[in-house]
Amino acid sequence: MTRLFARLTAFFRWFINPQHRLLKAAGLLITAVFILYLANRALGFLRLLTDPRSQTFLQWSQGSDSERAALITTQRDACPGAPFVLPTDGFIGLLYEDPRGPYSSSNPHQGLDIFSEGEPGVTPVYAAYDGYITRDAGWRSAVIQRVPEDPLRPGEQIWLYYAHMADRDGNSFIEPAFPPGTSELFVEQGTLLGYTGDYNGNAARTIWVHLHFSIVKDDGNGRFLNELEFSNTLDPSPYLGMALNYECGGAASGCTAQPSCDS
Repeated sequence: MTRLFARLTAFFRWFINPQHRLLKAAGLLITAVFILYLANRALGFLRLLTDPRSQTFLQWSQGSDSERAALITTQRDACPGAPFVLPTDGFIGLLYEDPRGPYSSSNPHQGLDIFSEGEPGVTPVYAAYDGYITRDAGWRSAVIQRVPEDPLRPGEQIWLYYAHMADRDGNSFIEPAFPPGTSELFVEQGTLLGYTGDYNGNAARTIWVHLHFSIVKDDGNGRFLNELEFSNTLDPSPYLGMALNYECGGAASGCTAQPSCDS
């Protein structure tokens, strides 16, 4: 009994100690911030579930052949007034600035994911514009294309990144004309670069067959910036003449006269 009383007394003294009250207040504040964070993520997840654009993923994964076919965009010629051609046919599932998984509002998608109908190594990938192809020695599934003159921003240089052109084991579907180590090989718009695949590097997460396509800024010294950083990329909507920015609120549905949010 005496030992219990001593423990209760010690706890009471700890509780009323001003320093300990500050620690507890800090703990409560941290807990409140964490709860607000979880609530925000839950609301964001609910918003994505109820977004009609998210329903298309269910249609793509479980729909009939005709339902899947309705989602495929085929645009071999450039849209009116747009400089780029769509680099491959397919379901444009993940848009630019898309917060849906595996991305988030704080780390949105930095390009387009165009999902293919069929097996890996079947759907062609074409150069979206004239430019110079480079493939670093270690790149199994990707090439990058230097465009010396941005057609929408004269005086600027940009880079076009094409990725996932290999199977899950890393067997490349890039055209033999672009072997590892290729540097500054000029190609015209529409040149065959390879075929879509489902290579995801060393990640445990498997992916559907698709092309990841993004427009990457130049670092000012003739090199491309890190494509994984959203701020280093550009909205492809005006370049392709399609509404491809998730934040615009629409859905990718072919050519449009007003492809950008601020149009």
